[in-house]
Amino acid sequence: MPLHARPVTPNDYAAWRPLWDGYNAFYGRHGETGLAEPVTQTTWQRFLDPHEPMFALVAEEQGQVVGLAHCVLHASMTRIEPVCYLSDLFTLESQRGRGIGRLLVEAVYEEARSAGASRVYWQTHESNAAGRLLYDKVAKHLGFIVYTKEL
Repeated sequence: MPLHARPVTPNDYAAWRPLWDGYNAFYGRHGETGLAEPVTQTTWQRFLDPHEPMFALVAEEQGQVVGLAHCVLHASMTRIEPVCYLSDLFTLESQRGRGIGRLLVEAVYEEARSAGASRVYWQTHESNAAGRLLYDKVAKHLGFIVYTKEL
C-alpha cells in the first residue's frame, strides 16, 4: 500500500511507541528526564477515547508506521469554531525528506476541517531547522514567542 495517513487504532501501539519515544528524545525527554510511563499510557488511551478532544494520526507505508501527528481540539476566545493545536509531529529519522511530514500536516488539516475547526496551529523549537523548512511551506509564521511556567 502506498504512503498514506490514517487515524491510530488500538493495534498501532507497538508501532507508535518507538516514534513517541523518538519524538520525546528529540526534545530532550529521555532517560532521567523522560516522561513517566503513566503519562505515555494515559496519552495513548486519550487518543482512543472518543470523548477526549484530541486525535492521533500515523503515516503508514506497506504496513510500517513511519510517522505520527497528535492534535488537541479546543475552544477559542477569538473564534466561534474550535481550533486545532498540532502538538506533536515526528517521522522516523531514516524516512525523513520523503514528504511524510507534509503528508501528516495535510492530514491534520483535513481531520481538523472535519471536526469543524477553523484553524490549525503549532509551535516548534527555534533549532528545528529541518522542521521549519517544511512549516514555512505549509503554514504562516506569525512571530509569536512562547512563554511557559511549570506549576
